[in-house]
Amino acid sequence: MKGKDIKVRSSGGGEFDCYLVTPEGPGKVPAVVLACAVHGVDQDIRAIADEFGSHGYIAAAPDLFWRTIPGPLGRDDNRTKERSQPRLEKVKTGEADMADTLAELRKQPQFNGRAAAMGFCYGGPYAISGPKRLGYDAGISCHGTNMQDYIKELDGVTQPVCIVWGDQDHQAPAPVLDAYRAVDSRMKNVELKIFPGVVHGYMMRGNPKAFDQTARDYSMERALAILGGLRGGEKEPVRKAG
Repeated sequence: MKGKDIKVRSSGGGEFDCYLVTPEGPGKVPAVVLACAVHGVDQDIRAIADEFGSHGYIAAAPDLFWRTIPGPLGRDDNRTKERSQPRLEKVKTGEADMADTLAELRKQPQFNGRAAAMGFCYGGPYAISGPKRLGYDAGISCHGTNMQDYIKELDGVTQPVCIVWGDQDHQAPAPVLDAYRAVDSRMKNVELKIFPGVVHGYMMRGNPKAFDQTARDYSMERALAILGGLRGGEKEPVRKAG
């Protein structure tokens, strides 16, 4: 696989950084676009992109914060709130970046034209808006934040959507989990998995207090299965979690 930093032309003017991983070998494959947490495209996000590349998929991680404070931030950097607030407004603005990243992927000769949006923390809502209106074929959210503001947007979505939380995630209190459980029970294309005892940020090895290997392995397994379904004409059926 090959990982490199590229520039993506913004449809609104300007350009932004994006980490792009392309696999070795011939043939056309699906892609996954990683919507980063508030810390940006840091080593954790790059490692996840590299992992998808090692499995034979294209992975792209755009800098969703290029308009304010670009680049990755450390976990103790007090500028994280500054560049991510007001949250709903910033997430909405970033939809253009997710769409522009997908357009950039269409220039890649290996891309088969199908992609999943995978969001982490701040980026979680793109797992819903991606399939809803940005041209993505699936969505995966890992410890997503502000997801209660997007639950109604799932209405009419037919693409696979997988949402994973820990039941100790402060960004997903009991009312939010219950609301998504109700969606999971009525929508066959939506899969919800809640891990007992797991806290916010479980995907990130750079956050040892939150990292959980079991939850991370499950999330990657489901993402890879969904991408596998995007290789051909049939989409990966959602596996309902027990």
